[in-house]
Amino acid sequence: MEAATLKYPEVKNYVEGEFVSNGQKKLDIVSPIDGQTISNLPLSGMDEVDAAVKSAERAFEKWSAIPIKERVQVFYKYKALLEKHREELARIVHEENGKTMGESYAEVDKSVELTEFACSLPQLVAGEVMEVSKGVQCRIEFAPLGVVAFIAPFNFPNMVPHWAMPNAIALGNAMILKPSEVVPISAIRMAELLKEAGLPDGVFNIVNGDREVVEALCDHSGIEALAFVGSTRVAKIVYKRATSNLKRCVALGGAKNHLIVLPDAHEDMTATNVAASMSGCAGQRCMAAAAMVGVGAVDHIVERICEESRKIVPGDNLGSVISKEAKERIERYITEAEAAGAKVLVDGRNAVVEGKEDGYYVGPTVIDYVKKDMAIAKEEVFGPVISIIRAKDLDEAIEIENSSNYGNAAAVFTESGGLAKEVMERASAGMVGVNIGVPVPREPFSFGGWNESKFGTCDITGKSSIEFWTQRKKTTTKWNPEARTNWMS
Repeated sequence: MEAATLKYPEVKNYVEGEFVSNGQKKLDIVSPIDGQTISNLPLSGMDEVDAAVKSAERAFEKWSAIPIKERVQVFYKYKALLEKHREELARIVHEENGKTMGESYAEVDKSVELTEFACSLPQLVAGEVMEVSKGVQCRIEFAPLGVVAFIAPFNFPNMVPHWAMPNAIALGNAMILKPSEVVPISAIRMAELLKEAGLPDGVFNIVNGDREVVEALCDHSGIEALAFVGSTRVAKIVYKRATSNLKRCVALGGAKNHLIVLPDAHEDMTATNVAASMSGCAGQRCMAAAAMVGVGAVDHIVERICEESRKIVPGDNLGSVISKEAKERIERYITEAEAAGAKVLVDGRNAVVEGKEDGYYVGPTVIDYVKKDMAIAKEEVFGPVISIIRAKDLDEAIEIENSSNYGNAAAVFTESGGLAKEVMERASAGMVGVNIGVPVPREPFSFGGWNESKFGTCDITGKSSIEFWTQRKKTTTKWNPEARTNWMS
């Protein structure tokens, strides 16, 4: 397809405040809504990464010298631009990722909130000072690291880059972003709006590509810290490679989130929450409900979940999955579970949307009587599918939840405060919900799981991000030689 016929211009790298060509081999950017090519992406390599690092190094020297209260003024302006261009930004997310427009608006709104938090950082990094002995003061300040990098996933092309970018840059670093190669268009508008907001050239750079760029970012000696969001398999590789090159790294992986449903749970609230958690963003989020553990007599709730799921219609209030391969993989999990004895109560296979027959859609799917040793019960499906596993009591339910290798989220639905507290205390997950299907913390609380859902320390959002994106500088001063000296001075 000729470039002139594409809906969006060819995607380029962003270095030193300019969009530049980035390689010869091209990758088509296909909208999962209808299977149409909307842009293309030349793939970069080590040379392009090196150019971005050099740009960031030059910019870092001046940017880090600006007081933080002045640096965040850029993000006040940037926040206003996100709000001004909300419609356009949401439309890009919708077209390159396949989300519904409602979900795309919500994604941009979350980016606004993340940027708003970055504006508050001057109040959180004021440092500490204490007179530790007569005439002797100790002081702690938060110093930026230098050039940092972030590797983003496909499922939130606008929001997830904002997990890292505003905080890292407001704290004085210069950043290189590597967007997912299947959804790179949102990042281009980020760069344009940041420049319009007054961010100096070189402080924010984009290098597009695939595995070669990821490896180059992990290996480059000029990058001090690297954050990653994606699958657990790749998160492990990135974490090992980055840390072996003596970088600070946090890598967020996949999930298999369990919702424990007790017989006393509020029927309507539970059903709507479970169905929404399972199907929101077509199930392509690491906080989606993947497995429901039904404790005891919960058939009445399962029936209501099925009723709510049937109200979710592909192409209407359910978006597409990201690719043909993803659709085939998700449907294969369903078919294999059914063949192994599970009962498909609501079947989303072979979904077709009129007028968008070449799109990649999977309908909401509810599967009951899933055994905990089935692949669909253990592996990340990443689609609008909920597997129901039966448990005789709460102890068995918690055992099922904690047997997962992952540890992003867990939730319990009950009217009993005591039972809810027990799950809160015993669940092996970094984020726990009570009567909430998607227990994502809001700012200033940080996002981050446990076990094989996260590798490294600290988080890249919220207050915890300060520890990741900065280093502490401790200064001790003494100016009065006449002061009596003791062991502390």
